[in-house]
Amino acid sequence: MKLIAVAMIYYLSVLSLRGPQGAARAFQHRNVPFARRAASTSLNAKGKGGGGGGGKKPKNPFASTIFLPDTQFSQRANAIKREPEIQKYWSEIDIYKKLSEAAPKERFILHDGPPYANGSLHCGHALNKILKDFINRKQVLNGRQVHYIPGWDCHGLPIELKVLQTMKSKERQALTPITLREKAAEFAKATVEQQSESFQRYGVFGDFDKPYMTLQPEFEAAQIRVFGEMFKKGFIFRGRKPVHWSPSSRTALAEAELEYPEGHISKSIYVGFPIDAPSDAIKEFHSDGSPVKVAIWTTTPWTMPANMAIAVNPELSYSIVENEKCGRLIVATDLMGALAGKLGLEEETPFNVLCTVTGADLVGTTYSHPLYDRISPVLAGGDYITTESGTGLVHTAPGHGQEDYQTGLKNGLELLSPVDDVGKFTIEAGEKFVGMSVLGDGNQAIIDALTEAGALLKVEDYGHKYPYDWRTKKPTIFRATDQWFASVEGFREDALKAVDQVQWVPEVGKNRINSFVVGRGDWCISRQRAWGVPIPVFYDRETGNEVLLDDSTLDHIEKIFAEQGSDAWWKLDEKDLLPDKYKDEADKWKKGTDTMDVWFDSGSSWAGVASAREELGYPADLYLEGSDQHRGWFQSSLLTSTAVNGHAPYKTVLTHGFVLDEKGFKMSKSLGNVIDPVQIIEGGNNKKLEPAYGADVLRLWVASVDYSGDVNIGPNIIKQTFESYRKLRNTARYLVGNLADFVPEGQPNSNAIPYEDLPSLDKWMLGRLSAVMKEVDEAMDQYQFQRAVQELVRFASADMSNFYLDVAKDRLYISAIDDARRRSCQTVIHALLEGFTKALAPILPHMAEDIWQNLPYTKPTESVFEGGWPEALTKFEDFDTDQWDFVRSLRDDVNKVLESARTDKLVGASLDAAAYVYIPDEDKRKMLQALVGDEHLVVPAVKTNGVDELRTVLMMSQVHLVDSPEAISEACDEKYMSVGETTSGCVIGVTKAAGVKCERCWFYDTTLGEDDSLAHSDVCQRCNHAIEAWEEATGETFSKPVVEEEQPVA
Repeated sequence: MKLIAVAMIYYLSVLSLRGPQGAARAFQHRNVPFARRAASTSLNAKGKGGGGGGGKKPKNPFASTIFLPDTQFSQRANAIKREPEIQKYWSEIDIYKKLSEAAPKERFILHDGPPYANGSLHCGHALNKILKDFINRKQVLNGRQVHYIPGWDCHGLPIELKVLQTMKSKERQALTPITLREKAAEFAKATVEQQSESFQRYGVFGDFDKPYMTLQPEFEAAQIRVFGEMFKKGFIFRGRKPVHWSPSSRTALAEAELEYPEGHISKSIYVGFPIDAPSDAIKEFHSDGSPVKVAIWTTTPWTMPANMAIAVNPELSYSIVENEKCGRLIVATDLMGALAGKLGLEEETPFNVLCTVTGADLVGTTYSHPLYDRISPVLAGGDYITTESGTGLVHTAPGHGQEDYQTGLKNGLELLSPVDDVGKFTIEAGEKFVGMSVLGDGNQAIIDALTEAGALLKVEDYGHKYPYDWRTKKPTIFRATDQWFASVEGFREDALKAVDQVQWVPEVGKNRINSFVVGRGDWCISRQRAWGVPIPVFYDRETGNEVLLDDSTLDHIEKIFAEQGSDAWWKLDEKDLLPDKYKDEADKWKKGTDTMDVWFDSGSSWAGVASAREELGYPADLYLEGSDQHRGWFQSSLLTSTAVNGHAPYKTVLTHGFVLDEKGFKMSKSLGNVIDPVQIIEGGNNKKLEPAYGADVLRLWVASVDYSGDVNIGPNIIKQTFESYRKLRNTARYLVGNLADFVPEGQPNSNAIPYEDLPSLDKWMLGRLSAVMKEVDEAMDQYQFQRAVQELVRFASADMSNFYLDVAKDRLYISAIDDARRRSCQTVIHALLEGFTKALAPILPHMAEDIWQNLPYTKPTESVFEGGWPEALTKFEDFDTDQWDFVRSLRDDVNKVLESARTDKLVGASLDAAAYVYIPDEDKRKMLQALVGDEHLVVPAVKTNGVDELRTVLMMSQVHLVDSPEAISEACDEKYMSVGETTSGCVIGVTKAAGVKCERCWFYDTTLGEDDSLAHSDVCQRCNHAIEAWEEATGETFSKPVVEEEQPVA
């Protein structure tokens, strides 16, 4: 890490060396004018660039002959200003349309799951939309036709509640369904506009001018068509059965609209129901003097008025037990001890067991209700009756539970549900309880009444998971009402087969969706709200039971909605809503008031969007949402698509986790830990404390986390992410800056070097580039963005900044302008720059486009997103990998020893030092011997090509390979020798370099100043050659200025 810092400090310092007579002027004299580096575009960076000395006296007398990095690509992103400029540029060139129409390969359709249009966006939205954008942008580079239509869920209670919250009490009372709908639509559309702006500020790529909204007439018509197809196939029916009911919202709820918060406490009760007539198996144990009671346990005392039976498991063992404290009770044999403990029986006086029978023996027994004049049966239930808790006998209220309902249906029990829409007892519960809240005073009143009747055995608090309304955050109840249902049983097997045909990422998603589909009962699709798509049904005005719903009514309503929207259901009367064949009997029929479950809305989006829009496709290639959507949108979409067409609406389903704060807590306003994506991008009021990081830093955070599980975000995490962003940006800036006078292959006057003529080090670097490009390509195509980013950051830091680019400085800055060693390096840097930029583009599109628009040569394409993935840059083979891996490990070891010499001020810069190296391994020794250069700095080099050379690779003035560790001890102080085993396996020593320091390149040479034929005696022969080349290129004669203070260049 220290090397990175040193490299960056050096890079920043050399930029300040450029004076008005600097290297930029030299480039203007070449055949390819330096001014051309800013290719024609309105998006070139403005303001201070990377070069320019501001007229200050140069600190190095030879600075004007040194080719320092020069670019207008800014070190600071200035994202708050620059990113909107780039987005405007994309808009001006209509890049979305251009790419979606010009792509050479088939379409790629990521179908957007619609967020609710009911408020501001949070980091969960950002995670979701940015992940989608990564995928879409990568598919663009893959050559696919990407059509991304953002969507919004615009119906339902969340939006209705938002509207009501803005109104005064009198305004609410005056509301009609149509005025409420108008206000809700207005609110939803305004919210869509706000959210759309935010998504686009994130850099999300799509057709935001033509989004889909579930309130659009064409969408609503398609939804009616899906409903109609399911009805025609017999999957839609009306019935009275218990559903999740929210008293606080006054509507039925789907499973996906429930949450189960921690800490819920219910009152649980044990009750004894007196037997009226025992079965033959227990007759001898029941008498008026010694009556037997059936013991039950429940956590919902308020359901006692609806008790219609007690269910037993025919296979379980039951006992009649006796104790003077509670009399005779029937309880599951395995639960006798637990019940004795609950009732507080002493160990000395436990239950006396009178007999043991099976559950089947108890069937036929009848009992009397302790609060009502009602005789009910003991009957056989299902395997849901266990001995895990309670008594093993289940209080059965068919009007208030799914299993109870099934048992009641099987046995012909009455469906009693004496609870109204607001959760209060009706008169059916008795005058004593009418008007009481079943979740409040009514619950306690039932307990008190059972106590008074002598039936209550025990009451206690019981903590368990209980369903709450996810919107109002209040408890729900199970309540039997007349509702419309989709019979999942009718197409469950088809849905499960469809699941097998889908790729689930991660694979555990398949298990989750399977469990939800397998366990799914009838889907309650009706809601008692005004803001939604109406269920297009007519009821008989007199009876209210006869229903009119057939092909002709469905087709007619679909056409009306396609033209006028679903508001027509409230605006038009029955005569206009009915088709011609029923108009004469319009007085007989009354339109219904129920609307559809919003999950049916969004679950129909495959019909309203994916298969309806010409540019899209069905099934879609990909659905991507949070993991909670296995029970939500993934499931509702699967069910409707399978019911209508027999297959899933998607080919692949990808899920992500939830966003938590830095400590792993769920974000909430009450905890004050909510992170606003806008604040990350735009900054807070105090920019020093809350900087404006820009959208790309937010995007880099998304790419850096393992989104397959829950992810964390907070100020410290974003700050760390920004540091990674800076590393990537500075690496890119360095690459751009060193190509100011480079002309790529294929362009007029190219000065690129052919691959076959490149030095080994350069071929090795291109091999590394190809390996990285392949890794990033594969990772992104597998949606593993964390893996891709880690590889890019590692490549930028370890392979480029810490090694190749650090070593390249001598070649780039010091060499003569057209030296092969310089041009070969630029050839590689050109490949690195274009590959690096393309690889960054899906994740950091603003930075990538900024780089692209500041390329110092003619751009290959107008935008970085054109031209596809650079396949040519993935074709370089690995080259001399063993050699350069060994050299890098040796370099690391040398730098560790060098650090001690620097600390003791034996040397300053690395070029002040000489290294002594002993290599025990013979093969490695031969490898290094081939990299030993000329004794002195000469051009042209004799022993090497001037690149594959230890001196420049290690950045030390002299490197001596010796035959023994003792030779190192003789040349170096023991303080500056390697201790213990080194990574390279070499023994290393460092001492002060011999000779005189060259004033231009800062390498030491023992012959410097001895050659009178050189024009400049204070620089080496190599630098004299470079100065001559500079004079030839510029037409000027170099004159050494007077310098007061020296500053190293390398």
